[in-house]
Amino acid sequence: MRKAALWTALVTATGMGAIALSTVPAVGQQQGPESLLPPGFGSPPPPPAPTPATPAPPAPSRPAQSGTPLPPPPPAPPPPSAQPLEPAAPAPSQPAPSEDEEVEDAEELVIKFDVPPAERRSLGQIGFLTEAEGGLAANAFGNTGGVFLDGLVRRTRGPLLSRWGTIMARRALISRTDTPRNVNGADWVASRAWLLLRMGETVGARTLIEQVDNADYTDRLYQVAMPVFMASADPAGLCPIADSAAQALKSKEWRTARAICAGLAGDQGRASALLTEVRRRGWASGIDYLLATKIIGAGFNGRRAVTIQWDEVQGLNAWRYGLAVATGVEPPSTMYNGYGRQVAGWRVLSAALPLASRIQASDHAAALGTLSNAAMVDLYSQALGDDEVGDDVAARVSRLESAYAGRTEKTRMDALRDIWGRGEGDVGYSMLVLTARASALIRPTDELSADADRLIAAMMTAGLDTQAVRWSGQVGEGSLGWALLAVGAPQSPFGVDAGAIESFGGNYSENDGAKAKLLAAGLAGLGRLSQAEQNDVAQRLDIQLNAANNWSRAIDAAAVRGEPGTVALLAAAGLQGPGWSVMPAFQLYHIVAALRQVGMEAEARMIAAEAVTRA
Repeated sequence: MRKAALWTALVTATGMGAIALSTVPAVGQQQGPESLLPPGFGSPPPPPAPTPATPAPPAPSRPAQSGTPLPPPPPAPPPPSAQPLEPAAPAPSQPAPSEDEEVEDAEELVIKFDVPPAERRSLGQIGFLTEAEGGLAANAFGNTGGVFLDGLVRRTRGPLLSRWGTIMARRALISRTDTPRNVNGADWVASRAWLLLRMGETVGARTLIEQVDNADYTDRLYQVAMPVFMASADPAGLCPIADSAAQALKSKEWRTARAICAGLAGDQGRASALLTEVRRRGWASGIDYLLATKIIGAGFNGRRAVTIQWDEVQGLNAWRYGLAVATGVEPPSTMYNGYGRQVAGWRVLSAALPLASRIQASDHAAALGTLSNAAMVDLYSQALGDDEVGDDVAARVSRLESAYAGRTEKTRMDALRDIWGRGEGDVGYSMLVLTARASALIRPTDELSADADRLIAAMMTAGLDTQAVRWSGQVGEGSLGWALLAVGAPQSPFGVDAGAIESFGGNYSENDGAKAKLLAAGLAGLGRLSQAEQNDVAQRLDIQLNAANNWSRAIDAAAVRGEPGTVALLAAAGLQGPGWSVMPAFQLYHIVAALRQVGMEAEARMIAAEAVTRA
């Protein structure tokens, strides 16, 4: 009954606001912060190294390209098969094969994939979110070359600093779009899945990889498939391609995976023989060998009992994470410290983990963008009455129930304030996500004007822009709520000029007035400031909205050509860095303006509102 009450409140508050889907060196005054974009955008790119590319099958005709051709960034190294949790580490070189390996190769049979020609899936158009389902159009990348796009995606470091940027990038990466010219379709899928994984999006990465037939796998797709399935805690997902991947890459991880797959299939004799070979040849040792042994013992007819001790383990990677979670021995929470924020996304999306662990991860995953408000509330609702989640989680769940289903508005408001006070930074922003629809249930009154800032900020995290506009009469000029409505509402409910923005900056002067600078950039990008006002506010705040470099010229040109997919990926590249406080204003301006120009104004508004909230 309590879960039903919580969900009744959630459904009551649900209304489609902005979106249905669940860097550049600074210029002028911004010369201090380091470049936030991949190499090649802050300065003229070096000529690309020649790399062979298998032409994609003919794609539907696209509009002719206009404007200056975009220079391709230099190619990046492929990821290793068991990638550490830090993003974008280079792949280790493969050692020369030994005599034993050559004998093994000679004994291997040629692997054939028996797929009827009529059932083969084309590499000319890949993705699982169609335009009818809310994805981008098939020609979203226009005529932009595959070398440029592939290099851009491969060298965009995840996770992104923006929740709404992650939502936008995920939509572009999983949409069923035409494969760009001059890039192999399977390699293009690998690059897309690799970025999704670095953003914390295990489900999207895995589903995208599964769109490619086994017979069409390339070495790069084999390399990416390993960490994708391991980050999903699904070693069984490796089995359909384990033999062919081991034969193609000769990597120790894929050879060990063959033993694991034999064990999971119930062929314990073959699993034992392969596992013995793994140990003899040193393909796995220590914790890696023990985890492989444990997962084999978990298979049909398995009789291996293995105890896992983490005390002496140095470092964590996708291989260790995936096997540990799959066997029910999650690494201790201290092992996650110092690794990428994307792991929070992996954890929260893994049903194999205990509920308390997933809720703990949600405190960061929601800010990351891998968890929607509805999914986060659903996760918490599962803990109602669960004695194993711990006192802290139980108390938070109880307060969340009061926030959504309290009998009086005072009860709900008290619960909201309590939840908002439970963290700062990513955790604090995740608490806004958690309470988005509960905030939409609160009636605007002058008595609650002091809470309007956080109520509006919470609603904006879930795209509840029309509900937030109801509070326009309770916010004063220069307040945070006023700024969020000015930039995040479908139509600004009040006029904004340079003087008002400067006053807002005086109220929020921390981080060198970053909030006001990003507010000005967002308003200018949305066309809500006249050119005269833009010039005025730029002078008052000492910013240069018209600054330009390789990246800004690339995203502007993509917007002119009407390529939402290209714009989204370039915007994602611009949404990197340690935090919003170091985001150059001109960079946000170009992102917002380009998104608006290609019909993605809702995303533009939400990214701008998030920037003002979190800077």
